[in-house]
Amino acid sequence: MAETAMTPPGTPSGTPPDKTVTRSTKDLTKAAVSGWLGTAMEFMDFQLYSLAAAIVFNRIFFPDVSPAIGLIAAMATYGVGYVARLAGAIYFGRMGDRLGRRKVLFITVALMGVSTTLIGVLPTYQTVGILAPILLVVLRLVQGFGAGAEIAGATVLLAEYAPVRRRGLVASLVSLGTNSGTLAASALWALLLAVLSEQQLLSWGWRLPFLLSFVLMIFAVWIRTNVKESPVFEARADVVDGVALSRDELSRDETKTATAEPVLQAALKQRKGKAFFLALALRFGQAGNSGLVQTFLVGYVATTLAMDDALATEAIMWGSIIGFATVPLIGMLGDRFGRRPMYTALSLITIALAFPMMLLITSGTTTGLMLGMIAGLNLGVLGLFALESVTMAELFGARTRFTQLALSKEIGGILATAIGPVVAASLTAATGSWWPIAAMLIVYSLITLVAARLAPETRGRDLVRLEDAV
Repeated sequence: MAETAMTPPGTPSGTPPDKTVTRSTKDLTKAAVSGWLGTAMEFMDFQLYSLAAAIVFNRIFFPDVSPAIGLIAAMATYGVGYVARLAGAIYFGRMGDRLGRRKVLFITVALMGVSTTLIGVLPTYQTVGILAPILLVVLRLVQGFGAGAEIAGATVLLAEYAPVRRRGLVASLVSLGTNSGTLAASALWALLLAVLSEQQLLSWGWRLPFLLSFVLMIFAVWIRTNVKESPVFEARADVVDGVALSRDELSRDETKTATAEPVLQAALKQRKGKAFFLALALRFGQAGNSGLVQTFLVGYVATTLAMDDALATEAIMWGSIIGFATVPLIGMLGDRFGRRPMYTALSLITIALAFPMMLLITSGTTTGLMLGMIAGLNLGVLGLFALESVTMAELFGARTRFTQLALSKEIGGILATAIGPVVAASLTAATGSWWPIAAMLIVYSLITLVAARLAPETRGRDLVRLEDAV
């Protein structure tokens, strides 16, 4: 397809005339596939790990403790990856804002793929003792370091490529990537649980999903070698020869045109913080609900409710399939009605259904379990994620968008997704009941609801602007 010269829609009048960017529909397609595939790989890797932590890692790497303590230890090991994600968000976020989105996304997908594959060849506790969980934690840290900027980079890249009127839909492809990864991981585990005996699963079967992820990594790396840089990054007034000027360089730069000066000064003088904390609060609902529904409940169903291990993974799998309709639908509705109304509606629905969903899940019936987990996944996780993908990108200015988006996602992940399953495991063990899970779903969703009401409507915002929306 022929390329067309374009400056991203809504480019500020202060953008220099030589900042025209050439992109085509084919370029957008490549970027979309790259963003979808890399995010699918990230969430496949993390879901493989979270399911393994909930189902077998407590027996493979922590066998000398009670089942409840083993589950808590496995969840804690799952959580340490989020600490590494924060370090990765800082390091790669700054690199992405300074050197471009494309370079970072190439590195992160390779780091994630290699570390995930190596988990599949780890020795067990029975073989090497305490060294086994130590090695597991090390690989989890490397995996998290690469993943810390992956979804943020994919989100930024797709949002900056997308046409303004379809930005919510295009950016939601990142959420479809998470859904694809979750589905693939859940399907693999469901298959293993269905065809392997418990002895086979514990001896060698658990390794297969991690080893198979290597194939996806090779394909993702190949795709990203053919993706062009974000047109918004190249159109930025502070980018010269593909590198963003530092604050000191901007202050000393006497070559800036009179029209570009106000654009740069608006970004340099703005006080940062408000947009970041709003994005962090918006993140809480999706991240917290995800940790509870996709990680903790899988282990809770098997260990506490004493139901078949395969039921929870099957529920996540079917919920992910339905999510292929949920995600683009929410993206389109966000483009039609705005981000704030959709955030408000989804948060209120999740709050209202928290206790009914848990009643279904703990009913002891397969149908109740399926309905409850599918509803929780699509309303409280995937629906919010579809909105988050575009809203957080629109909240931040182009100069620090990658860094701020990555940090808000990962800090939210540490506070909600990583810590949440550990807190839930402790509270349910202490109370002997499921009600703390419903209460946590309500609290997470309420935080997001308040943030949505305080945030400005960002639909259609010019992404080339260097300053934040608030």
